[in-house]
Amino acid sequence: MLFPWVGMLEQVRLADRYVHYTDVQYSKGSFVNRVQIKTTQGVKWITVPLKRFHRGQKICEVAISYEKDWRHQHLELLHQAYGAAPFKSEMLNLVESVYATRHEYIDDLSRTSMEAICHYFGFNSNQQFLDIRDLDISGKGSQRVLNIVRKLGGNCYITGLGARNYLVHEEFERAGIRVEYMNYEKREYRQLHGPFTPYVTALDLIANQGCQGNEFIASGTTYWKEYSDDE
Repeated sequence: MLFPWVGMLEQVRLADRYVHYTDVQYSKGSFVNRVQIKTTQGVKWITVPLKRFHRGQKICEVAISYEKDWRHQHLELLHQAYGAAPFKSEMLNLVESVYATRHEYIDDLSRTSMEAICHYFGFNSNQQFLDIRDLDISGKGSQRVLNIVRKLGGNCYITGLGARNYLVHEEFERAGIRVEYMNYEKREYRQLHGPFTPYVTALDLIANQGCQGNEFIASGTTYWKEYSDDE
């Protein structure tokens, strides 16, 4: 995710190892190259333009277009949107540090943006970030995820609710691996520009709360069988 929302940071916070899943097909309209921010005109997107994208490309193959100075445009929009935020400068400095490098591919930029926010909140001192391409694991779907957790010696896999559509939970159970789904609290903090929304970039949390934003990155998980029992 590009400058991900708080829910993704909560997932990272709970994990010992986080795997960037970059060799799967890029989905147009996903959050890999865009994210929402709050402005005086409502919620808006900041989007990184893509270069000669075609359907079927893997995330790690999707190049970034620099025909327009979108980095400057993003910074200007963020400056305007968060001009009254108490920690605006810290947020803008973080974005500038990410944009200082001219990343060729979107996976590199998105990964850098995520890890920069994790570093800001102090997560990366306890977490190990890995790229799926370095693990040399074949397969697809649920079986590949299981193979990843096995290779890393994990006994618990934490994921978002969307994985319920394809994970074969019983296979994880037989392998002695517990599957837990995020139970997002969406804890409210003071935001600018109207009613609270949890689905914007975590840059919003930094601009409004600074390092104290850690208090709002607090969601836990629920065992997969408990979700099934609720349905």
